Amino acid sequence: MTPTTKSGPAWLLGGNLSTMAAPLLVMLILAMMILPLPAFLLDLLFTFNIALALIVMLIALYTVKPLDFAAFPTVLLLTTLMRLSLNVASSRVVLLEGHTGADAAGKVIEAFGHFLVGDDFTVGIVVFIILVVINFVVITKGAGRIAEVSARFTLDAMPGKQMAIDADLNAGLIGEAEARKRRQEISQEADFYGAMDGASKFVRGDAMAGILILVVNIFGGLAVGMFRHGLDFSQAANNYVLLAIGDGLVAQIPALVISTAAGLVVSRVGTGQDIGQQLVSQLFNTPQALALAAGVLALLGFIPGMPHFAFLLFSAAAGYCAWWIKNNRLEKLQTAQQEPAVPPESQEASWDDLAPVDALGLEVGYRLIALVDTGQDGELLKRIKGIRRKFAQEVGFLPPAVHIRDNLELKPNAYRVTLKGVEVGHGEVLLGMSLAINPGRAEGALAGTPTTDPAFGLPAVWIEPDLREQAQMQGFTVVDPSSVIATHLSHLIQTHGAQLLGRQEVQDLITHFGKHAPKLIDDVVPKILSLTTLQKVLQNLLAEGVHIRDLRTIVETLADHGTRTQDPAELTANVRTALGRAIVQQHYGAATELNVIVLEPELEKLLQQSLAPGPTDSLGVEPGLAETLLRDTAAGVQRQEALGQAPVLLAADRLRLPLAKMLRKVLPQLAVLAHSEIPDSSRIKVGFIVGARA
Repeated sequence: MTPTTKSGPAWLLGGNLSTMAAPLLVMLILAMMILPLPAFLLDLLFTFNIALALIVMLIALYTVKPLDFAAFPTVLLLTTLMRLSLNVASSRVVLLEGHTGADAAGKVIEAFGHFLVGDDFTVGIVVFIILVVINFVVITKGAGRIAEVSARFTLDAMPGKQMAIDADLNAGLIGEAEARKRRQEISQEADFYGAMDGASKFVRGDAMAGILILVVNIFGGLAVGMFRHGLDFSQAANNYVLLAIGDGLVAQIPALVISTAAGLVVSRVGTGQDIGQQLVSQLFNTPQALALAAGVLALLGFIPGMPHFAFLLFSAAAGYCAWWIKNNRLEKLQTAQQEPAVPPESQEASWDDLAPVDALGLEVGYRLIALVDTGQDGELLKRIKGIRRKFAQEVGFLPPAVHIRDNLELKPNAYRVTLKGVEVGHGEVLLGMSLAINPGRAEGALAGTPTTDPAFGLPAVWIEPDLREQAQMQGFTVVDPSSVIATHLSHLIQTHGAQLLGRQEVQDLITHFGKHAPKLIDDVVPKILSLTTLQKVLQNLLAEGVHIRDLRTIVETLADHGTRTQDPAELTANVRTALGRAIVQQHYGAATELNVIVLEPELEKLLQQSLAPGPTDSLGVEPGLAETLLRDTAAGVQRQEALGQAPVLLAADRLRLPLAKMLRKVLPQLAVLAHSEIPDSSRIKVGFIVGARA
């Protein structure tokens, strides 16, 4: 028995056989150029070449997007190399055995020479030249140009597409795995069109080689037949010219099929359908055009001397198609308009008429209803679910569900976001358009409607969808209307996370956490701290952008200090110290050197002396000093952002909270950290000193 090892035949015939297929195929193709092949084997190989060309073209027809046939450039090279190898092998047989008759190179070449051109040399040469011209000048040249332009535009649009993926990822619309997959698809798309640009040169070279091989075979065959085998000119021409033409045709027809497949792959526009579905859905989607075509054909059919039957037949077919499509649309429209009967409303008022205020709501104008309608497969609904999931994963609690309703009082394209019934954000989007946002690095101007990004206030332009590629090449981040609303909603949820954490959410949070650490929860809530105090501490953390995912550390810290104090502010400071590593990592990542803004020592001492008595939550400073502090801090934040550094102010422990409250409204992007929150392993580097004299 032969053992199944990597060194034996079992390995060769096992799962690694596919890895040997390509090298074996290339070796066999190269062998055909060197080794003489019998006529029977040539028949099989020519038939296989034709079958392979048909299979490749059919696969190209049924692909939904070009990357579904990513191996096509390699297939193009291999099929071209196979045709050339067959030409070399058949030319050898034609020149060696052509004097024996028209079947010297096999039945396939003989059939193409006799049947397709009718034994007429002139017709055969003309047909061959026409096929070469169609292949070389029309199909291959056009497909190569499309591949060249597509490769260039794909490479130019890559930065904009990457930023759009990052925007969707940050908005919670997609996960990390989906983002990685999309980035890989963008890279593969650029590689594919670049490879197709080069592979198209193979087909053009093959067409030129076919002409040269035909000429060589004709003149070489005549010379061999007349001077070596003693044939007269007519007999030599009958044998060798017929074989040369048949050999050329049997190679050029598969080449034409492969070139057509290449053109189909690179010229299609992805719509989620294969080419057949696109043609049927788009060519036969306008009954008016079919009706007009039917009328024109009917007029031509009644002209004397015209083939009446052919014109009237196609006129009737086009007219029937137009009638059928229009009738089918009317039936669908009538079905959609049929609504179920509405039950009569009760005249008596009841408690059901009193609707609770939604914790989080989204109201849209009537033109935006399609984005949130499940019956119309509204894309925005899926994205809102992704936003809530991403928020829960990053922040640490599940926000309330977003209640969506239409509001006829809004503008048709407007929307607004409400928090407990109060508007916290609004904006307008244009359906059928794309929003090109300038992240600060875009160059050039775009034709469209100027506006601002509702989420971050960046300059933007509403553009037509056909300008999307141009905008991405210029450095704009291009998003659709659903992404605009989703990003704005995600930003507002992040900003108002503290207000969204109600008692019910806190109760749900500790119930969920209690499944993993029931003893810890039972010892702290409500024995040491009430649910209200825990809620206040968590809200304080969220108000300053600190996530509460590490609930174990938070609860354990509250258990350590809750017996000493019940003040939420003091407990929050203790929790922040315990979460110091997470807070620092949130702003600096894995960096060990922290570039921070600090207070000038005399200014810091003065601020500590101005702390109001009692809870340290306010600074009693004169207006002039407060204005100077705000101005200098704003300058420090601007400098840090220009250098790509995190805007973080490092202050004394007692000053952290009052400074954070004072600066939060003016500089919301500034984070204020206390010295006790910095891990011992981190190094402090002073990037800016507030209050330092120039």
